[in-house]
Amino acid sequence: NNCFKNGILPIKLMYENVNYLMNEAKNKIYFTIKLENQTIEVINKKLINFEIDPFRKKCLLEGLDDIALTLKKAEKISTFENSLHKSHPWIV
Repeated sequence: NNCFKNGILPIKLMYENVNYLMNEAKNKIYFTIKLENQTIEVINKKLINFEIDPFRKKCLLEGLDDIALTLKKAEKISTFENSLHKSHPWIV
């Protein structure tokens, strides 16, 4: 959860894939993580798929944090607050 809140993509992989990627990295072989496709591509070698929650994926792709998500609802929040103030004026 902290990773997502900080804009970091945590990827859960099978042990074999982690070892494979570690060996490729040691050999200075580059790989690309494509969040849109949910893949890790080792240049000209292998394609590894990974799963991610669709909502978290959307937030990472759009750069949305908790504040940005709340601000997307600013108009609805304002409408609710105005309605509440009219129906319950003693609530500040």
